[in-house]
Amino acid sequence: MFDEWPALPYSQWSDTCETLHMWTQVVGKIRMTKTPPVNHWWHVPLYVTSRGLGTSPIPDGARTFEIDFDFVDHRLRIDTTDGERRDFELRPMTVAELYSRVMRALAELRIDVTISTTPSEVSDPIPFEKDTVHAAYDAGAVTRFWHVLISACRVFARFRCEFIGKVSPIHFFWGSFDLAVTRFSGRRAPLHPGAPGLPLAVTREAYSHEVSSAGFWPGAPGRVDALFYSYAYPEPPGYAEAAVRPAAAFYDKGMRELFLPYEAIRTASSPDDDLMAFLQTTYDAAASLGDWPRDALERRRD
Repeated sequence: MFDEWPALPYSQWSDTCETLHMWTQVVGKIRMTKTPPVNHWWHVPLYVTSRGLGTSPIPDGARTFEIDFDFVDHRLRIDTTDGERRDFELRPMTVAELYSRVMRALAELRIDVTISTTPSEVSDPIPFEKDTVHAAYDAGAVTRFWHVLISACRVFARFRCEFIGKVSPIHFFWGSFDLAVTRFSGRRAPLHPGAPGLPLAVTREAYSHEVSSAGFWPGAPGRVDALFYSYAYPEPPGYAEAAVRPAAAFYDKGMRELFLPYEAIRTASSPDDDLMAFLQTTYDAAASLGDWPRDALERRRD
């Protein structure tokens, strides 16, 4: 049975989450290397699918290929447009083993690719081919995580469709391991001062224009459990004091972001409505306080 908003305490699947994070980086770096660059690094993310996470078609000469994490049958699949496939079971295995199996499968499919094997946006990164530390895979926990992504995507899609200005697809960023959707004011932003763990050029390309961004993050060691977030760049005056809903939402001065614990959504009487309220009120704060041209950006309701 599909559980729309399952329990997802980070402590109960932290080892698996860290391993899956590294596995998605292997696949994400292949997509990034083989795909022509798109503004704001939109050629980099993975996408939530009806069975897990996938790359979408990746160019390889006259053909394309896709790499998918199937979280229903728990397999990794590589498919090409000329009908070839390689796949293997997702089970407890080291990052080094998964990396080796993926690269060997690509070679068998005559797909030539070389990637940087140093993980991105993590402390103390271990090159993929040397990582024998991360090796956990709890299939049930991964399924629950994917169910949250599916449910979050459903609400994000509702939120996204009401904006007629520039808005991102619903991306799964494998570097930060979060799901995100971003609205743009249409104006250039001041040069970004930089973000921890990212090259300055990467950050400035990502935030070259004014944004209001929201997403879902599953948590991290020694920090917090899963949560939804929203932030604005540049942050307009008064943003930290803005009235947002639902009541469990709060502003974190250190991160300079608005947060809503996932548990508050999961246990709400109407999770979709509460999440939609968070997305809408945090955007309202960014757009109104930032003096966005809202009449030109938002769909009018008759």
